[in-house]
Amino acid sequence: MMITKEKTASIVAEFGKEFGASEKDSGCAAVQVAILTERINNLKEHFGSHKHDYSSNRGLLKMIGRRRRLLKYVSTENEDNYKSLIKKLGLRK
Repeated sequence: MMITKEKTASIVAEFGKEFGASEKDSGCAAVQVAILTERINNLKEHFGSHKHDYSSNRGLLKMIGRRRRLLKYVSTENEDNYKSLIKKLGLRK
């Protein structure tokens, strides 16, 4: 359910090169959105078999809200980065 350090490091390296200053820039908003998207997708799989896990559902909703706010920030800073991030992550179909 949790993403491993190696998976997080690979996400940071992949998105850091494209959107951030370096491969280790985990504070970049685009990198944070990518990490949150991975965590949200893992929780979606969890809810397939645990439909009544309401405390995890609350955490999921908080993560979705945080990702929404970060995406709003990215869209106000650079529209081109926002569009490429959305396309790469498969959001907003």
